[in-house]
Amino acid sequence: MPKSSDLDFSERVRNGSPDALREIAQSPSLDEGQAALLLARKDLPGELIEEIAQRKPLLKAYAIKKALVLHPHTPRLVSLRLLRDLYLMDLVQLTLTPGALAELKRNAEEQVIARLPQLPLGQKITLARRGPGRVAGALLAEGHEQILKVVLDNTNLSEAHVLKALARPKLIPRVIEAISRHQKWSHSYNVRLALVRQPATTLSTVLSYLPELTVSDLRELTAPGIVPENFRRYLQAEIQRRIKKNEKFHTE
Repeated sequence: MPKSSDLDFSERVRNGSPDALREIAQSPSLDEGQAALLLARKDLPGELIEEIAQRKPLLKAYAIKKALVLHPHTPRLVSLRLLRDLYLMDLVQLTLTPGALAELKRNAEEQVIARLPQLPLGQKITLARRGPGRVAGALLAEGHEQILKVVLDNTNLSEAHVLKALARPKLIPRVIEAISRHQKWSHSYNVRLALVRQPATTLSTVLSYLPELTVSDLRELTAPGIVPENFRRYLQAEIQRRIKKNEKFHTE
């Protein structure tokens, strides 16, 4: 059962005026539990959060570090400094927190991506299913069979992430196959165009997409070095065929 003094302190923090909160934050006797109660107030001003962040003994507690990073009013530099100490799933939580600074989210995503090679498969599958888009995109490019079963259905995965994966020069063929068969991504025009540009895409898939590509995109594909020479000549012939067909249509 909480002591009456603890309940009194909680009440002071919950209903305290700005001056009362400042007095608590600046108290030399401020301990971990009291700091945690202060940080639970989402309206705590940044200057008081900085006061707490300067208390090195308090920063020995992981819960305080986490609360500081996740607080909406924590000064940017304080959050960035403490970010590297967060556990993996807390970093993921930050990346998915609405209203968190974009720079902070980006740094958290980069830290998660940097840790991917050391993660067990089970954690990777969890991230593939519910993780942020950039992380899902990195896992997609890894091409693990069990990850591919879930990552393409991740609601945080955007077309830009899929296109970035397809732009990799040495992409595992099963990644390309999974994307080309996926009920959502296989119907995206930009994804289809990227699949045509990808050297490892099967010829049957490429040929099935060609009729939908615009002449301007076909012309772009015929620039030297984008596709193999024999396929380049095929595309040039396809362009000429379409031009003639269009001319014939307008003369009739």
